[in-house]
Amino acid sequence: MERINYQHLFYFWNVAREESITRACEKLHLAQPTISGQLAVLEQQIGEKLFYKQGRKLVLTDTGRVVFNYAEEIFSLGRELSNTLKGRPTGRALRLVVGVADALPKMVVYRLLAPAFRLPESVQILCYEDKTERLLSEMVMQGMDIVLSDAPLTPTSGAKAFNHLLGECGVTVFGAPALAATYRQNFPRCLSGAPFLLPTANTSLRRSLDQWFDAESISPAIQAEIEDSALIKTFGSGGVGLFVAPSNVEAEIQSQYGVEAIGRIESVHERFYAITMRRKLKHPAVTAILENARVKLFPE
Repeated sequence: MERINYQHLFYFWNVAREESITRACEKLHLAQPTISGQLAVLEQQIGEKLFYKQGRKLVLTDTGRVVFNYAEEIFSLGRELSNTLKGRPTGRALRLVVGVADALPKMVVYRLLAPAFRLPESVQILCYEDKTERLLSEMVMQGMDIVLSDAPLTPTSGAKAFNHLLGECGVTVFGAPALAATYRQNFPRCLSGAPFLLPTANTSLRRSLDQWFDAESISPAIQAEIEDSALIKTFGSGGVGLFVAPSNVEAEIQSQYGVEAIGRIESVHERFYAITMRRKLKHPAVTAILENARVKLFPE
């Protein structure tokens, strides 16, 4: 393969960021045939397509995402070099690329990632949210340093990565004040017939809750099954139904969503995992995240 023309790469990078050749042309003040032609040359040189159309948008292919990640690094360095030569103060931030399973409670994710911002060196975090399976399949292509998940990587997944158990905690049942007053008495028997908002069946928490309901002979009235944990809490704050969330962020949930704790289910545990491509961790932010989780967030 011939050496990459960085002008072609620059045009590609702008099109990827804008998701449109037209918008990239407007930004760069260039004619559309110019950028289209340079993109075609770059794709021919690489030997693969970099985009595919999705409606009016241009979406990166798998190869396109790999090229884009490198382009981000290259042009970030270019901006840093320009600032340095102009005498502006600069300090290149440590880059941490994180994949977050969409089923994870957002408050727990924040607590897990918070230590990265307290490191002596500056850290820039790039967060991608999706289902764990898709995050793992894109871990190499997206250059992810860590994936946070509610379930460990299984041998059947085929991915060459390593599990790190961050910790576990029980769950608390929450409800808007009116519902909480109605269903707080005689917990947990009061939950039978109670309106409930549950995570979808593809989550570890839902499977654990279903087992617990069966063991306790409790039949909740399921109002909705919602994949996104933040959306469950939003519905719950509106009084649509009761919901569960990790007990270690109980106070924050009550404060942010205006709900009340009804009772704790200690036998149902929500577990949190970090998945990395290497067993031996070298990234200082990843090390800080794991150490803080085990010592402060989920102490034994």
